[in-house]
Amino acid sequence: MADKVPLPQTGDPALSLTLEGISLKPEKDQLGKRLSEFPWWFVAIILIAVGTAYIIVSNTNYREAFIFITAGLSITIITSLIAYVFALMLGLLTGLGRISRNVVLNNLATLYVELIRGIPMLVLIFFIALVGVPVVVDSINAIGRWFEQAGIPLVGTLLTSVNNQAVSMNVRAIVALSVTYGAFLAEIFRAGIQSIGRGQMEAARSLGMSYGQAMRCIILPQAIRNVLPALGNDFVAMVKDSSLVSLLAVRDISQVARLYAGRSFRFREAYITLSVMYLTMTVSLSLLVRVLERRLRHDR
Repeated sequence: MADKVPLPQTGDPALSLTLEGISLKPEKDQLGKRLSEFPWWFVAIILIAVGTAYIIVSNTNYREAFIFITAGLSITIITSLIAYVFALMLGLLTGLGRISRNVVLNNLATLYVELIRGIPMLVLIFFIALVGVPVVVDSINAIGRWFEQAGIPLVGTLLTSVNNQAVSMNVRAIVALSVTYGAFLAEIFRAGIQSIGRGQMEAARSLGMSYGQAMRCIILPQAIRNVLPALGNDFVAMVKDSSLVSLLAVRDISQVARLYAGRSFRFREAYITLSVMYLTMTVSLSLLVRVLERRLRHDR
């Protein structure tokens, strides 16, 4: 019989260190993983927001700037929401045109997307608001004069009464943001529709559905569900890019902050407050998008 190897005593310091290292290593690794995955960036943003809130409450100049700037908050929110609704509709129609087999629709949709994506957003906003809208108004007036000559004065008078001064800069800003973001949303919708297997369309058509019915009842619901996080991210981007409409003298928070800074020369108070307001809005919306994305992933 082989000789038994004596085990070291439990009091052996070498064995104690080895056992201790074995028992503590998983705990250290787990703690390190938790620390590395912890959202320190979110804690930093909360600290910035809390610190700024404290300064606004305790400092008269910051409090005055905050009260002054919040007067434009409703314009920022309303402009972003209305523009995004129209951009969604325009993007969906353009996305359907991008995948259409109709040569005219496909090329028109592609032309629109490539034009918008090839021009800087600031230039587009100026062009649409100061060139595009007046051209549309002139076209409406021309149609109205045609109706008057055709013996339909009621419609003609209604159309010719439209003038450039009647279209406010707020409306022009909404049109500019809608047209601009419609092109980006079109690509999101196109990618979402193409992510659905072609077999589902073929199965729907084999059941007697028309192309429109299959798209409306089978393809689009699944595609929209797939692209909801991307649509949410684009809304966050629109909220930030809505600051560009301040160059059209729209009294959003950016324009109001600029007016306050120019009047009081308190640039630090104005732009720190403005930056934290945008940061709070965009981070809150981004968190909602992440929650929605996790729910959609969990439901699958």
